[in-house]
Amino acid sequence: MTAVPVFDPIIHAPGRLQICAILSGIDDAEFAMIRDRIGVSDSVLSKHLKQLEEAGYVALTKAPFDGRQRTWLSLTAAGRKAFAAHVAELQRLAAMTAPEPMGQGFSG
Repeated sequence: MTAVPVFDPIIHAPGRLQICAILSGIDDAEFAMIRDRIGVSDSVLSKHLKQLEEAGYVALTKAPFDGRQRTWLSLTAAGRKAFAAHVAELQRLAAMTAPEPMGQGFSG
């Protein structure tokens, strides 16, 4: 089933879009892995996660791992659906871009 294109301003912010993109391909991820992959501080990641969690898009689970308490993140079913719809809308918008005619590049 293809997601109905819907632009989602909660997901659209670059950091949150990256978080959703990473989580969409896996079951869950540890907080530090996501932080390192998108290159933000703990506090910035926490702010993004709070917004995604409040929207019901991300679930956070705390569990001991290697003797320390770790936070694991996962997209909820609603988060996966919203992300797929947002990506579909971005693809729809990108497809509206008229291709440049052959041989008529910019000349200045």
